[in-house]
Amino acid sequence: MDTRGIFIDYYKCVGCGTCEMVCSLVHENACSPALSRIRIVRYRREALNVPVTCAFCEKPPCLDVCPVGAITKNHETGDVSIRAELCIGCRQCSQACPFGHMNFNAAKGIAFKCDLCGGDPQCVKFCWTGAIEYVDSEIAVDIKRSGFADSVRQQHEK
Repeated sequence: MDTRGIFIDYYKCVGCGTCEMVCSLVHENACSPALSRIRIVRYRREALNVPVTCAFCEKPPCLDVCPVGAITKNHETGDVSIRAELCIGCRQCSQACPFGHMNFNAAKGIAFKCDLCGGDPQCVKFCWTGAIEYVDSEIAVDIKRSGFADSVRQQHEK
């Protein structure tokens, strides 16, 4: 079972927007943060940039609320995906996502979210600071429990 996912060390993010641009270019053939599957939340006062993307929840609320079954979960890989041809544009999934990771393309009238670029996330490849990584989920948990927590605490104390 492949349980890899996106791991974000937001203290390495400089807010350049490269991840947003490459994502929208790969998926929509346009450089537009509004069409990106990853978004940078910028906290200017704190000088902190936080890239956010789908959490691929174990029990995805977006899947539960979709009235037409356009959202599916692969229980072997953990992938949560949208079948665009079934989406009716009701935006229930956007409202149900507790993290705000479900997006909506008004021009197409459909929801969209991170699909991990089919296992080859382009945001990871083009993140020149190393803030975004594609790692085994267990490794991500270990990083957070060990040195990452210390790194975050040290950065916050500065």
